Formats: sequence, C-alpha cells, structure tokens
Amino acid sequence: MRLTKHEHASLVLVESGHSLVIDPGSFTSPLEDLVGLVGVVITHEHADHWTPEHLTRLQKAHPDVPVYGPEGVRNAAAGFDVTVVHPGDSLDLGPFHLEFFGGRHEVIHESIPVVDNVGVLVNDALYYPGDSYAVPKHKKVALLAAPVGAPWLKIGDAIDYVLAVKPERVFATHDMTLSVAGKQMGDARLTWAVEQNGGSFVDLTPGDTVEV
Repeated sequence: MRLTKHEHASLVLVESGHSLVIDPGSFTSPLEDLVGLVGVVITHEHADHWTPEHLTRLQKAHPDVPVYGPEGVRNAAAGFDVTVVHPGDSLDLGPFHLEFFGGRHEVIHESIPVVDNVGVLVNDALYYPGDSYAVPKHKKVALLAAPVGAPWLKIGDAIDYVLAVKPERVFATHDMTLSVAGKQMGDARLTWAVEQNGGSFVDLTPGDTVEV
C-alpha cells in the first residue's frame, strides 16, 4: 500500500490499482488523476477536513463513489450521500479494510462545540486519528499520521500521543497552520517520541509518498 501526503490533513492511499481518499479539506489542492477511487473517508465536519467542492469534484470524476464519516459529517454535508460510521465499525472497500476508533474531536475551547470524530485504521497498518488522540487499542500500528499543529493541540500532548500508540513509524500531518520553523520543531519532537519505542520518523511534504 502506498500513501501520498497532501496539504494539511489529506491523505491518498493506493493499493492494487485502487485508491482511497481521507480528509480532502480547505487547505488541500484538488486531488486529480486518482485511479479506481473506492471511497472517501471524512473524519469530522470541520472545513479543513472536507469541502463541498472537493466532494463534488471527486464524485464527478468517480460517479457513485461512497463517502463515509461520523453523524456530524452527514449533517454538515447535506446534499451528499454520507454513510455514517461509528467507533467499533469496520468495512471493506476494494483492497482496503477500515476500522474506526475514537468518537469525539479534541476540545478546542469550552465556547466551541465538540463534534463527532473518528480515527481510521487502514489494512491494520496505517492509523490516522483525525483531530483526536484516540488510541487504537490492541493494535500494532506500522505507520501513524500524527497531528502536529492545531488550535486544540499542545506539543506535549502530541508527544504523549506518539508514546502511547508506539508506532513503528510516524509522520506529521495537520500542519498547514504552522510556519516552516514551527513545523521543524514539531517534527523534532515527534522524532524523539517515536524513537523512545524503537520507531522512526518519516519526513513527508505534500506530494511525497511512502510504502506502508
């Protein structure tokens, strides 16, 4: 399985001639030239993780492609056919086996409502938590997509999250709000955290790929 990191929180996975899109949001450039798109997963309703324009573009290029997300996404994406998934659910989309975890977005501030959020484990290898620190319990994670910059994120919590998941490898995501220096500092902290359990950091910029 090949992963391509796109801007901010968006990922594209390719396996056996099929692709899966996760969180095509407002900071993400149009996703084009996708092969055999079998599904779109949206972890939660915030605009930096999905936009109507992205979904319209993807469904025009790939008619009837299914979209999955928590109930908050279905409510926010009125006019689109969103299949609701919950923590504990699993499903198969072509060569991709998906399992969902978590349930709630991390708290930004007491004045801002906490929305639904699901983390997704793909093929028992890649785990992406969306905007949460949900740990996929009893799962060995080969590659963790770890958020590194957000209004709800403190770098110490991000470090603790990597320490808790204990992935074999980690890369930084949710990073478009950071300066170059801020991104470098966050990467260094995630590198230290993953190395505490014998893992390694993968330095990815938008357009970079890695085998999972």
